[in-house]
Amino acid sequence: MSNVPSVSVVIPCYNAEKWIAECIESCLNQTASGVELIVVDDGSTDNSRQVLQQYGDRINLICQTNSGGCTARNTGYQRSKGEFIQFLDADDYLLPEKLERQRNCLIATGADVVYGDWRHQHHPPDQAAWLEEPAVSGTQEDVLYSLLQDWWVSPAALLFRRGVVDVVNGWDQSLPAAQDRDFFLRVAMRTKRIVYQPGCHSIYRRYGNVTVSTSNSERYFQSHLTVVKKAESQLTAEGRLTDKYQRAIASSYFHIARNIFPTNPSLAQCLVQRCKSLDSSFLPKQSYLYDLIFNLTGFASAERSAQLKKWVTHRIRWKKS
Repeated sequence: MSNVPSVSVVIPCYNAEKWIAECIESCLNQTASGVELIVVDDGSTDNSRQVLQQYGDRINLICQTNSGGCTARNTGYQRSKGEFIQFLDADDYLLPEKLERQRNCLIATGADVVYGDWRHQHHPPDQAAWLEEPAVSGTQEDVLYSLLQDWWVSPAALLFRRGVVDVVNGWDQSLPAAQDRDFFLRVAMRTKRIVYQPGCHSIYRRYGNVTVSTSNSERYFQSHLTVVKKAESQLTAEGRLTDKYQRAIASSYFHIARNIFPTNPSLAQCLVQRCKSLDSSFLPKQSYLYDLIFNLTGFASAERSAQLKKWVTHRIRWKKS
């Protein structure tokens, strides 16, 4: 029997002492055989390293100075040996059959990537943690189109064949946020062999209304803008920017424009103009009132109207409570 692991799980860890044990235990308790567990401690300043050292040779522990999550993932991947690759954040965890089910799916279908469903586990301040109903990913006819349009699947719910990770040269270490969207987008641009396997076997934590990615809103949306621009440039260079993909990118730019308008209205306006150049028949497809104001007096007026409506609604609810 080969000593080469079938699945490598790569976990970047930075100051995750509260969660890392549950994450590791979820991997050690997998029903799949031949699982290799690589944890990269990215210069933690809490007790994460002490927790990790307790696992001894059950994990492959790599310690490095703080360099960021993507660098840690790439470091872990370079050390891995498995034919199939699971990237898992230190504060997320897997249910026992996850790796076995998805590995078997990739073997049976010959696909490069499989994705499934997942659940958010919420951790409100001073309250007990609770699980949402599963987020059903569903079959996406064109995964690249869906990702360009802003569809998302938790990285914990994915499993990759090693070859496709090699083709895209790993994770982009220059991005401060939206790294998972960028990585899956680049994978989707290189292969159409991506399949959906129904079933929820991955847990993604949220702390109140905040995640690591959304804790800095401006950084978050600027990073998404960089990711979408990268994809647009690559598709253009390869002669693959079809009308369909242009519409998807326009939709994504508009979503970003709406979110950055309060802090950067000039950039938001530029993005709306880009939407129109990509899709000559572009419409926001928000509410009837929003679309009407957008068509009559423009994006800025529509946004201010939407913000006023939101403020009034909030005040009414506050008074009732």
